[in-house]
Amino acid sequence: MGLFSFIKNAGAKAFNFKKKEEAVPMPQTSDVDVEALLNEQKAQMLEELVNNMKLDVSDLDITVDGDMVTIYGNAATLSDKEKLILILGNVDGIATVDDYVNVLDMEVEAGDDGYRRYDGEAQFHTVAKGDTLGKIAKSYYGNAMKYPVIFEANKPMLTDPNKIYPGQVLRIPPLDA
Repeated sequence: MGLFSFIKNAGAKAFNFKKKEEAVPMPQTSDVDVEALLNEQKAQMLEELVNNMKLDVSDLDITVDGDMVTIYGNAATLSDKEKLILILGNVDGIATVDDYVNVLDMEVEAGDDGYRRYDGEAQFHTVAKGDTLGKIAKSYYGNAMKYPVIFEANKPMLTDPNKIYPGQVLRIPPLDA
């Protein structure tokens, strides 16, 4: 469980409405909470986005409160959980993802500092202007030719290794021994 921060206006455009008035048909009563209706509609759109990515996630529940997304559910693997967080965090308008997703296939150990450590946990990298997957691979692995490891770890969010953008957050998995 954790709180992950993203650059709010650097992600993919998942919400296809421009004005609040266009997003939700306005009922004629004055006691309607428009912001709550917008948040509910955003949550539905995000669930659809995640479902289209074909991750192994069950009992998924997504709530939206402004620019913060909270997720609950079960992921089959740590990789699926990390991808879920990144899919949601890399959406334009989302600044924070609060994660309450259980990983069903994960061994957990306590580190020296008492915090839980997950075997095989990836690092996250925020893409800077001028970054390429090769440059990022060189930085993390010491070898630019390891960029396919990063590309594969970020599928299906990435469809082309040459299409990354500043502000995007990527998974950097550990190299297999």
